[in-house]
Amino acid sequence: MPTYDYLCGYCDHKWELFQPIKAKPVRKCPGCGKLKAKRVIGPGAGFIFKGSGFYQTDYRSKSYKEGAEAERTARKKSEESGSSGSKSESNSSSKSDKSSPAE
Repeated sequence: MPTYDYLCGYCDHKWELFQPIKAKPVRKCPGCGKLKAKRVIGPGAGFIFKGSGFYQTDYRSKSYKEGAEAERTARKKSEESGSSGSKSESNSSSKSDKSSPAE
């Protein structure tokens, strides 16, 4: 059951009430007794899904994220240094492949 916030429009009394979802909003203020109470829409509660079926990597520690970022950077650098030589080789091999059948 959720906890709802209420505010009285007459005396500005604020309070929380633990009640079922299907329950009708309370109208009577416990402070002044007037029928001016309204349910306040709050920001909601933050919650984390845990268990199988959810991404556990969404809640990793700061040190894990830093290590993953360092690994990603190192991998990107190695690909950049290796790809410059690979491109020239792949271009020359594709040109020679095209010229071979024509001979």
